Amino acid sequence: MPRPISAVSRRLPLWLAHALRGQRGPVPWAAVVRGLLAGGPLLVVAVLVGCETLGVMAALGAMFAGINDRPGSRRAAVHRIGLPALAGAAGLVVGTYAGEGVGAVPLTLLLTGLGLVAGAVSAVGPVASGAGTQLLVAAAVGAGMPLPEPGWQRALFFLAGAGWLIVLRLALPTPGALAGDFRFDGERAAVAAVYDAVADLLAHVGGAEAGGRRAALTAALDHAQDALAGARLRRYATSAAERRLRAQYAAALPLAEAATALAWAGDALPARTAEGPRRLSAAVRTGESVGPLPAPSRSVPGLRALDDALLHAAETFDRGGPVPHGDADGHPLGRGAERTARKGLHLRPLRVTAALRTATGTGGREYGFRVALCYGASAAVAQTLHHVHWYWLPATAVFLVKPDLGPLVSRVLNRAAGTVLGALVFAGFAAVLPRPEGLVALVAISGALVPVATRHFAAQTAVVTVLVLALVMVGGEPEASWGRIGETLLACAIVLVVGHLPAPGQRGGNVRARLGAATGAAHAYLTHVLSGADDRAARWALRREAYRTLAEARAAIDRSLAELPTLARRTEGTDEVAATLERLVDTTTACAVHLDDTGQLTPRHTERLATLLDELVDRREHAGLTDPPHGSRRALSGF
Repeated sequence: MPRPISAVSRRLPLWLAHALRGQRGPVPWAAVVRGLLAGGPLLVVAVLVGCETLGVMAALGAMFAGINDRPGSRRAAVHRIGLPALAGAAGLVVGTYAGEGVGAVPLTLLLTGLGLVAGAVSAVGPVASGAGTQLLVAAAVGAGMPLPEPGWQRALFFLAGAGWLIVLRLALPTPGALAGDFRFDGERAAVAAVYDAVADLLAHVGGAEAGGRRAALTAALDHAQDALAGARLRRYATSAAERRLRAQYAAALPLAEAATALAWAGDALPARTAEGPRRLSAAVRTGESVGPLPAPSRSVPGLRALDDALLHAAETFDRGGPVPHGDADGHPLGRGAERTARKGLHLRPLRVTAALRTATGTGGREYGFRVALCYGASAAVAQTLHHVHWYWLPATAVFLVKPDLGPLVSRVLNRAAGTVLGALVFAGFAAVLPRPEGLVALVAISGALVPVATRHFAAQTAVVTVLVLALVMVGGEPEASWGRIGETLLACAIVLVVGHLPAPGQRGGNVRARLGAATGAAHAYLTHVLSGADDRAARWALRREAYRTLAEARAAIDRSLAELPTLARRTEGTDEVAATLERLVDTTTACAVHLDDTGQLTPRHTERLATLLDELVDRREHAGLTDPPHGSRRALSGF
């Protein structure tokens, strides 16, 4: 989680404060062990058999896989690591054969076109962004790093390195998870965190921190949803442990809904109200029986909904899985939880058409344009400066132009500082370490540090710089720490210039696209609730979609606000639109709970909805956005 902003940071401009901000949390020891066992051992084997350059390719694949090796379930890790690795292998093939077969000008044009496509695809989501990054970096390495092996061999060993880390991710248990089925330790931790987040929200209802706790609940639900809905060979759960976890996740959805409604009402709750979700969280982590749960007061609709949800969760935990069909048919809550647990966790899976629509939308076009310009310009400059080994400049530009890594100036400052530090550290080690043994050990240690260094972009850059410089020296390239510093600073200058150029079309396209998706999801959720439909599974899915898209929009807005003023003003007013949308979705949740209890809305609910819809239209107009859909306004007119 991000560190709290200090008093000094509050006095700094946002673009500078963001560059100093890092993340905190426990050391991911399991990821550290995987990093230690990934690239280093592969390089040892390669050196022993005399295939150092292929070992470099395998270690590079393991390094990129380590960067994508984030906390979560094993199944989700396969998707998160594997798809970018496939894209990187494809980039190596394209870059290698293009670098050998065409001249500098056609190669630059090809790389520019590749940057346009990869940049646009990166707007689809985090995994697509990782895939686009690896595609472009690997293409630059393939074209600019002369190696004796053909492109297909480079790609094969790159995939082998990433595959080796995936094997480690699947096979090695998380410390402390040996008591249960360690295959699902990530899913268990994610589902338990949802119940903890519900308890935290209930404990802070009526206080100043309630809004932050509701956002934390959204993050916990997103994480659990992704952990349980990772890549699979079959649509349905195939083991008792997985079915149990899916049922426990589904049982948390009505609890989250009731807690959000109570937070919207704003009346402080007794301390014992949070005890039930905390006991459920402990039961998820340990697999033990829940035991009797303290029942909350049933004085208001929100508390009655919370009590019903706790009762349903207790029954689900006692049975060890979804409520049987016969029992589920008797109550909408049971039917909804059973359908959610058995038929899937997402409202609408990502399809090719949806991905293409995102990539070709305003956000994809703007991102693709900037990536293409930065990548193509840096490749052209690099080939002008070097006849061989020119990959560093375009590869650096790719990382710098990624908007999901933070605001532009923050990325540039951290990349420059991290590269200087990493190059100095490597130069010191290279002067005293034996070769190649010392360099191989440096690769292994750097791989172990990658999971910890990802908490700050400068630290990650420093560790990766040391690792890559050690790898290329093992592969036969002369030591070039000082040259890498100069090329990094040149890449920073290129990206700063291109990042401030006027782009064709509407500015701030990524933020506007995210806000458009969040607005559409919020109105779909509100329309469903006001329609009186009794399909709880559909309602929870729509609610999840609304909060998830809102969180994505809020993250994009926060990054935009931390840009330099010339860039930040492009999305001026969008933070107010997001805040209004959040209040609208919270109010919709409160309306859903009240309609379940009484069948009708109070004047407070209808007046609040009408006010928020009018406010949303005004704020969108002020931010230069088009008017939102009016279906929810028509549905509200019936109350």
